[in-house]
Amino acid sequence: MAVHTSQSVVKAAGDDVARGRSRGTGTPPPAPGRFRRGLSTHWYAWTMVAPVVLVIGVIIGYPLLRGIYLSMTDADERNVARTIGVNELPATYKFVGADNYIDALTGSQFLGTLGWTLVWTVSCVSITFVLGMGLANILNRRIAGRSAYRMALILPWAIPGFVSVFAWRFLYNEERGLLNKILGGAGIDGIPWLNDPTWAKFAVIAVNVWLGIPFMMVALLGGLQSIPSEQYEAAEMDGATAWQRFRHITLPGLRPVSTTVILLSTIWTFNMFPVIFLLTRGGPGEATQILVTQAYKFSFEISPRDFAQSSTWGVLILVLLMLFAVIYRRVLRSQGDNW
Repeated sequence: MAVHTSQSVVKAAGDDVARGRSRGTGTPPPAPGRFRRGLSTHWYAWTMVAPVVLVIGVIIGYPLLRGIYLSMTDADERNVARTIGVNELPATYKFVGADNYIDALTGSQFLGTLGWTLVWTVSCVSITFVLGMGLANILNRRIAGRSAYRMALILPWAIPGFVSVFAWRFLYNEERGLLNKILGGAGIDGIPWLNDPTWAKFAVIAVNVWLGIPFMMVALLGGLQSIPSEQYEAAEMDGATAWQRFRHITLPGLRPVSTTVILLSTIWTFNMFPVIFLLTRGGPGEATQILVTQAYKFSFEISPRDFAQSSTWGVLILVLLMLFAVIYRRVLRSQGDNW
């Protein structure tokens, strides 16, 4: 009886293998992949997200691919497809490969503009972070009028950017500006804030810092409020000074928030078009021109408009920011942050 049962089991196993071979596999069917399992488990979420992904792909993906293609051509205002009256002129620009990138990276204009862009970005982000950290620490304490101070400091964030820039442009006016009137009242000669290359650089940095402080302060204030107060109380009982508490409790506690806001602030500042364009238009001369305003100038201000060069600079800006994000992430991971 036992022998007969064993033979039946073996025969059934052989039939299973045979069925597998008859399907052309020779082995049991593989388990579904991770993507298929996720799709079958979270199909509702994928359905909800799909329209957004599709729209973003069309809005961002097509211009990006179009820009990359134009950056490899000699397209300008004279050879693109256009309509003059009832006549439609076809495009006559040609594919030139990586010539535009070689010209940009080996020329002095791109490297010079990149140098000032880096100075502009590092200065704005570092000053904004330090001032935002200081204000966040002050407003995290119980002081009289704390709510009013918070509202006043958030106000620059609530005002539209172009309104703030035009207000600062009026303050910087060399003849009628409030800043030079204050200096004149103190017996000091007026400063050509926007007409001198050095002062213009200080001026645009000051405006961008003023606009960026509210975001940095609010983000860091939220991070401070998430640090347990028991840690400060224990450190104070152990005799830790204010600097020691800040160094060993506040800074480590703010690291998750700080890494994110520094990355976002760097990307925003690197591409901060409104402040430069509305305040100085890259002047005087090319003193305050950053990469993104120069790319705009190629497409809309010079004649003939150089669409290929503008696209090239745009692609290079994207590559630089992606490289920064990758390096930034690796540095954080090497320090033990899971970001």
